[in-house]
Amino acid sequence: MEIARLPDQFETQRLILQRLKYEDAEEIFYAYASKSEATRFVSWPTHSKVADTRRYLSSAIPAWLSAKEFNYTLRLKAQNKLIGAIGAVNDDGKIQIGYIISPASWNQGFATEACRALLGQLIKLPFVFKIWTFVDAENTASLAVLKKCGLAEEARLSLWHRFVNQDNIPKDCILLDFPLKGR
Repeated sequence: MEIARLPDQFETQRLILQRLKYEDAEEIFYAYASKSEATRFVSWPTHSKVADTRRYLSSAIPAWLSAKEFNYTLRLKAQNKLIGAIGAVNDDGKIQIGYIISPASWNQGFATEACRALLGQLIKLPFVFKIWTFVDAENTASLAVLKKCGLAEEARLSLWHRFVNQDNIPKDCILLDFPLKGR
């Protein structure tokens, strides 16, 4: 049986969302993976060398092939410049989304544009029954983006997650859910 999956590439008005490639390693490293201000709220450690990024890609690319993860780079159409990434982790139809944007591209609406586009693709997949995510309660910028994209706050979880780039101290988190009508 063929596994339903997301397209390798799709576009928005300003962005190209493209499946991760090994060749993206250096751009990913320099755009955001090595930037502590960008990685503060993610679940993986800030990369200290390009080899860390290559190691990540060596697991992310096979995860795509098994339909367990769908991770995309975000590129500006006009310059073909890599500015971030967005992805979805598939847990048997329960999808967790996440994104990261290069600090040089913050506050320009790229996260909202990419998130809306990914959600538009995810809802087309017949096996998807839930789309969700969580954010550090202090990450007000991402919380605003996710709410703008239609996710609703479901719960505030006290001391719920340890963020590796915040000294692994348990943090309060906001759980968000994207309403899927008729599923």
